[in-house]
Amino acid sequence: MKKTIFTGAGTALVTPMNSDGTINYEAFGKNIDWQIEQGIDAVIVCGTTGEASTMTDEEHVEVMRYCVERVNKRVPVIAGTGSNDTAYAVWLSVEAEKAGADALLQVTPYYNKTSQKGLVAHFTKISDRVNIPIMLYNIPIRSVINIEISTYKELSKHPNIVAVKEASGNIAFIAGVLAACGDSLDVYSGDDSQIVPIMSLGGKGVISTCANIIPRIVHDTAQSCLDGDYKKAAELQLKYLELMNKLFIDVNPIPVKEAMNILGMNAGECRLPLVSMEQAKKDILTEALKNAGLLK
Repeated sequence: MKKTIFTGAGTALVTPMNSDGTINYEAFGKNIDWQIEQGIDAVIVCGTTGEASTMTDEEHVEVMRYCVERVNKRVPVIAGTGSNDTAYAVWLSVEAEKAGADALLQVTPYYNKTSQKGLVAHFTKISDRVNIPIMLYNIPIRSVINIEISTYKELSKHPNIVAVKEASGNIAFIAGVLAACGDSLDVYSGDDSQIVPIMSLGGKGVISTCANIIPRIVHDTAQSCLDGDYKKAAELQLKYLELMNKLFIDVNPIPVKEAMNILGMNAGECRLPLVSMEQAKKDILTEALKNAGLLK
């Protein structure tokens, strides 16, 4: 049996920005500390929610290094080092390992639209070059390709490939992955709205966008599943379902950064080409925050 990276809730951290578009490390550090104080089980840095695709090489490495040092081994740090360029993904992964990351998050190569055989070659090449665990990231809505179950089975044979963040949204498919791979591949929900169903099938937890603003609630939802109290978990899931859904009223991470700013958490704006939401969507998001009891 392979070693599990974490169980419970991991936050896909936003990267706060200053008004000039530079990274706001002071706000970033405060958010990391608050996440851990609230009981989050892991943090994910430089993922989609962290806007890694707009970072320079130097920024990407520095943000990973800063996060590792700020966390200081209090929880696992999973670093996003995926790319549609295999050689670049290898370089980033090696740098993340040097920086002290506990594991890597590897998204499926976007835009190139490789074959299933290409996916095996891509992820194997990266996994052969590092000595820390790798979590695959399946998100067809962004990458335009889906990791097939047979491909998961093949990749799960690699000792460094231990998990997957599943954001396909297809519960039947995810159940098939769990059935086919068993203990050789841990599965995490990549959708806040699917924590309970995926964990009820044997998933180990969630990598959450919503946890940027309600880390304790997301942790408690996942922990209730781990404790076998699915009644409590379902109650929490449904209570905050509106908020979870409204955080995707626009392209991630636009809404979650807006929500953090509304709540006084100083996330700043997204980098171009992502732009602020129009006022009508801001009003909908504000209402969801009120309904969740986060605003009066």
